[in-house]
Amino acid sequence: MKKAVTLLVLVFIFFTASSQRNKIDSLKAVLNKAAIDTIKYETLHQLGILYALSHPDSSIAFEQPALLLAQKNNWVNNQARSLNNMASFYTLIGDYANSLQCYFKAVQSYERVGNTIGIIKINLNIGLTYSDKGENQQALSYFKQALKKLQQYAPPRELDDKYRQLKVSVLSTTGLTYLFLHKLDSAEYYTMAAYQYALTIKNYNKMGEILIGLGDLESTKGNRKEALKYYYKAIFAYKTFDDERGEGQALMAIGDVYRIYKQRDSAIYYTQKALDIAIVGHFQQNALYAADSLSRYYAGAHNIPQAFKYFKLATTLKDSIYSQEKVKRFLTIGFNEKQRQQELEAAKVQAQNKLRTYILSGGLGVLLLLAVIFWFNGKQRQKANKLLRKQKTEIEMAMSQLKLTQNQLIQSAKMASLGELTAGIAHEIQNPLNFVNNFSEVNKELLIEMKEEIDKGDLEEIRSIANDLIENEEKINHHGKRADFIVKGMLQHSRTSTGERQLTNINTLAEEFFKLSYQGLRAKDKAFNSEMVIYLDPNLPKPNVVQQDIGRVLLNLFNNAFYAVNQKAKTAGDDYKPEVILTTLSENGSLLIKVKDNGVGIPDAIKEKILQPFFTTKPTGEGTGLGLSLSYDILVKGHNGALDINSKEGEGSEFIVKLPLN
Repeated sequence: MKKAVTLLVLVFIFFTASSQRNKIDSLKAVLNKAAIDTIKYETLHQLGILYALSHPDSSIAFEQPALLLAQKNNWVNNQARSLNNMASFYTLIGDYANSLQCYFKAVQSYERVGNTIGIIKINLNIGLTYSDKGENQQALSYFKQALKKLQQYAPPRELDDKYRQLKVSVLSTTGLTYLFLHKLDSAEYYTMAAYQYALTIKNYNKMGEILIGLGDLESTKGNRKEALKYYYKAIFAYKTFDDERGEGQALMAIGDVYRIYKQRDSAIYYTQKALDIAIVGHFQQNALYAADSLSRYYAGAHNIPQAFKYFKLATTLKDSIYSQEKVKRFLTIGFNEKQRQQELEAAKVQAQNKLRTYILSGGLGVLLLLAVIFWFNGKQRQKANKLLRKQKTEIEMAMSQLKLTQNQLIQSAKMASLGELTAGIAHEIQNPLNFVNNFSEVNKELLIEMKEEIDKGDLEEIRSIANDLIENEEKINHHGKRADFIVKGMLQHSRTSTGERQLTNINTLAEEFFKLSYQGLRAKDKAFNSEMVIYLDPNLPKPNVVQQDIGRVLLNLFNNAFYAVNQKAKTAGDDYKPEVILTTLSENGSLLIKVKDNGVGIPDAIKEKILQPFFTTKPTGEGTGLGLSLSYDILVKGHNGALDINSKEGEGSEFIVKLPLN
């Protein structure tokens, strides 16, 4: 019965969608003649939608001028519509940072006009973006938000159709995400709910993704013949609506099934078709998956040239989609949106606190008046005193809350510096990982040779190979520890300080953060270069310090030094050579760490202010003004140390950290 119903659905889809293919030419003709902004906007918007499933880059080209028209005329709902569509198009081509940024802007526009359906749709699409990135738990949280809002919302009659379509999409994507998380019962519940609901309301444009979800369920259960039937039906549904991206996903799913059946030729055939579609349509994520699969298929068939060809293509696509800058921007945009939501919540709390303060003030006035009237009444005086004590307790609680908020702001600043550190760590950790990978490959070849020599009985050659293996393993161990140190340093930097002290090798700590700070700035500005001079005292004692706190201090000082020389390089002549010098030494019972630069220096007028919280000389958005203030507190209040500053405007600065050795 289910097969017959599905067949009827696919036949109906074909006839209902066939007219869509003739719309593009007629819309272009309308656009050429349009003289009114409303007609231009709607035509551009519809063209963007029609191109989305086959050429998303063309969709962006149509939707951008539509967005400009909406902004020019202050059409808030249309701005959100265009931003939502552009975000979807960016997702299709693998530009997740721009996608996320557009979605969050669209949410803000819909919030301004109270468009609940729009907000639900954006939550769904943000979840899909995180799902494309493989962050399924994060995606599921957005799908649950969308589902919760759908259940709470009673749409007016004119929005019934949009509401029903959204419900199909949310149920379908929730089921697929549960499948990715290997929760089969939940996956089957939501996917079948989406299928039944789509049949009930005759909404077939999402039938392709639902059929893929059903196929994935059957494949996971081991019913691969049933899975193939669903995938072929999904291809028919996607072709009917000219959804080339979905067609490619169905083809890849078929290829995966044939791989499990060990039918490599069929797996390669379907995966190659999926790759061809992805390349023509600029579907970067699909292309990456298909190229990676083909590389593995050909490697299994020992066809090294073809395997290398597709490995190279997959590597290029991965570098494009997951470049350091894009990943960092993606994380920053997500972090900024969370911060915006926290600020909105804080604003609500502040408004409530203000109202409470006004009420308390009014109550105090009344009580003072009563105190005057009943001056000689001891009972009333006791009540007034009791109220005053209560008010004092509330004020003390408010002060505690303010202090907690300040601590949270400081932690946010620390996390911001962690974001700057990430790019440098990614660059620094690549070198030891390359060494580990290369020596592992060499050891594999040596072991093969050793097996051959064992068969020959050549003991001398076996001993020689064994010695080579021992040397290589020592190198792997050395570079593995190097990568481990970098990762542990990042984890320590990200943790909230526990206040536990330990004997610390300051030379190693300072040198690592020096390199990571430089690479972090290089990741943001490829044109930046600076000489890094290091003078480390080899006999430097190990002080007893809170390691992650001292690491934060050093990172702040290095970031400021590189920023100063970079600013000077932008205006100085060709003779100027940026230089930052790191020096460590012990002197008079103290350990000294000196960070010297030949940058822009500090003007005399602001030298007394630079250690004040929130004071910064950087442009808006580039600095929090907390770095030096936090560093001073860590050194002076936390370690009984000192932070001295020597600077001359236009010539450079020197920051000297003093830590007591006893």
